[in-house]
Amino acid sequence: MATTADFKNGLVLKLDNKLQQIVEFQHVKPGKGPAFVRTKLKDVVSGKVVDKTFNAGVRVETATVDRRDMTYLYNDGTDYVVMDDKNYEQIPLSPELMGDGARFLLENMPVQVSFYEDQPLFVELPVSVELKVKHTDPGLQGDRSTGGTKPATLETGAEVQVPLFIETGNVLKIDTRDGSYLSRVNN
Repeated sequence: MATTADFKNGLVLKLDNKLQQIVEFQHVKPGKGPAFVRTKLKDVVSGKVVDKTFNAGVRVETATVDRRDMTYLYNDGTDYVVMDDKNYEQIPLSPELMGDGARFLLENMPVQVSFYEDQPLFVELPVSVELKVKHTDPGLQGDRSTGGTKPATLETGAEVQVPLFIETGNVLKIDTRDGSYLSRVNN
C-alpha cells in the first residue's frame, strides 16, 4: 500500500483488478478545498491511458513489479528473444509486448523487462539509440536553409524523418519513445 505522497512516474498500481502504471502526476493544492493528485495512468496490458484524480493522502494498492536487466538477442520470425543477464535464461516476448520501439532494436542491445508474478508486462528500451542510416535521398542544394526534413531508412529497417543534411552512412541518435531524430553522431 502507498499513499498519494509516494506517487512517482513508473509506479504500478493495482486499481479495479487492473495493473496501471503512473505516466504523469501532479499534486494540486487549490486555494479552497482539499488537496488532490491528478494522474495519467496507463493500463499495463492494453496500453490505454486514462486520467484519474485521487484525494490527497488516499491509500492505494501497489503492485510489486520486478524489473530485470536483459539483452535483446534476435527475432525468431514471430517473437523477440531476450536473455536474462543474471541467469542467461532466454525468454520469447510477443511483438505486442515489445511495442512500437521494437523497430529500433539491434542484436545485443540492453533492455529492461518488467515482470509481475513471473509474467512479462512491458519492455523498456534505452531512451536513445545510435543507428546507421542505410538509405536516404540526397538533400537538394537550395533546400538546406529551409529546415525541412526527408525520410531516412535506418539499419534496423525503421524509417524516420531527418534534416536535409543527413547522408547515407551517417550515424544518428534516435529517441526510442517517439522515433524522432535527436542528433548526428560524429564518427
